[in-house]
Amino acid sequence: VQRSVHLGAILALTFLLRPPFAKAKKDRLNAWLALDLCLVALSMAVCFYIVYYLRDIFERQGDWLYEDYLVSVAGILLVMEACRRVIGLIMTGICAASILFALYGPYMPDMFAHKGYSLERIATTLWLTTEGVFGLPLAVAATFVFVFVLFGAFLESSGGGTFFIELAHALTGRFSGGPAKTSVIASGFLGSVSGSAVGNVVATGSFTIPMMKKVGYRPHVAGAIEAAASTGGQLMPPIMGAGAFLMAEFTNTSYLTIIKVAFIPAVMYYFTVLLFVHFEAQKYGLVGQPKESLPKVGAVVKEGLHFIIPLAILIYVLLQNYSPMMAGFVAVISTYLAAMLRKSTRMNFSKLLKALETGARNAIMVSVACAAAGIIVGMVSLTGMGLKFSSLVLDLSQGVVVLAILLIGLASLVLGMGLPVTASYIVLAVLAAPAMTMLGTSLLAAHMLIFWYSQDANVTPPVCLAAYSAAGIAGSGPLETGLESWKLAKGLYIIPLLFCYSPLLFEGPWWEVAETALTATAGLYSFAVFFEGWCRSHLNWPMRIAFAGAAWLLLWPDMGLHALGAGLLAGLYLASRAAGRRLAASPA
Repeated sequence: VQRSVHLGAILALTFLLRPPFAKAKKDRLNAWLALDLCLVALSMAVCFYIVYYLRDIFERQGDWLYEDYLVSVAGILLVMEACRRVIGLIMTGICAASILFALYGPYMPDMFAHKGYSLERIATTLWLTTEGVFGLPLAVAATFVFVFVLFGAFLESSGGGTFFIELAHALTGRFSGGPAKTSVIASGFLGSVSGSAVGNVVATGSFTIPMMKKVGYRPHVAGAIEAAASTGGQLMPPIMGAGAFLMAEFTNTSYLTIIKVAFIPAVMYYFTVLLFVHFEAQKYGLVGQPKESLPKVGAVVKEGLHFIIPLAILIYVLLQNYSPMMAGFVAVISTYLAAMLRKSTRMNFSKLLKALETGARNAIMVSVACAAAGIIVGMVSLTGMGLKFSSLVLDLSQGVVVLAILLIGLASLVLGMGLPVTASYIVLAVLAAPAMTMLGTSLLAAHMLIFWYSQDANVTPPVCLAAYSAAGIAGSGPLETGLESWKLAKGLYIIPLLFCYSPLLFEGPWWEVAETALTATAGLYSFAVFFEGWCRSHLNWPMRIAFAGAAWLLLWPDMGLHALGAGLLAGLYLASRAAGRRLAASPA
């Protein structure tokens, strides 16, 4: 009942707010508006049908009425049309392809052939059971995710988002490439509570991207830095993205455990982005802002300290083992009450309505993606495609874990070109996670790997939404910005390898976790130096290759090699530092 009500509301909002085509105007009563009003009414009718006839639907499972069949077909078509408007043709095409795959199973290649299913069986499975549209993805979107999206909207409307941006600016603005570092830190702060990459870009980018351009960053680089930093918001606890709640359900793990194991890798990701930003600033001589022009840390903290209260309460409630829904609800209420403590942030009735409206608007993308993903998951389950895909990965990888990871990374790259993060994670979790567990990887490590690889949907051209949003603010080419952000987000590909080969996810003694975190961070530093060709000065290719060798030694899961890599890195750093000093002293 709850999922039906949620989906009915989301579909209605979609057809009211998203035009069917770019040029379709709905500012007055016309054919487009009349069509969308009809779709709104139909959406509410097909969802209300489930609520009203729920007991009858339970009793006649498999013995469907003609009305059931019609309602199911209408509901699926409405979800696919909403998907086309909100996400685009690629995901809609994948949904349609999954239905055709189930329909024409006997005509598929031998590797993927199955007996095939009637249109009635497909439609009713997808609409009248919890194996399709109303499955686990929509359940998570309608419960945990919506509450935390609302929390982010309340924080934004009350001024909490501005506080986190100002704090990051005060802390980092004076350093080399200061505005870019402000962007990274602010996106980490804000992302930890918003869980949305595109939302991060819009919230922090409108402030940081113009500042980055002002101190000398090229427009596409400024946009890419913001996109890469904002992508990390879905990796940073305590909220992360919708995928984290899904992961907790898929792995039957407490959300608190997900938060605990995700923290160190998320910090490592942001460290990698900061390194790329720092080296870019050093290469082009981009200095920070004058200290006088920056806000004072003490003044910023004094002005917005009350916004720490909701975060502290949220973490406390989670630590007390309450459900994420309860934690999110308490966080929303505490944000509202905390905002009332100061006159400048107090929320009147219009601000309260604006926060509720923002929350509803922000929920549309996630909920439509989850409903559409339910179609794909339902067809994968009905046809047994999940097991076939797992077998294919096992066959192609020949039982070698690293080859399986490369195949999954390639699949995530392809899916990321057309699907949003949540949908990409759901599809890969259903198809690829069983293969990883068969190869000996723990269930949590397999899902965390897939969750991280799914994030490249934000920074992978040609459909990198976070990069495109940043390009719009920066005034740069979308594809150029997307490619640069893809480069900056390389931590997304390296760090997940450690999940399967090391105890980084707290799957070992604490001292092993600490040793892995320290050496891997040093390895990421070496990798960034190799990639940028800079360490105190421009590096020649032999030095860059030596840094790459140090990165390999530090990232490989062997303590002896870690010691060797640390020694090599120290020697290379000292050598490059001396070269940099000689260069600085040179008259030329």
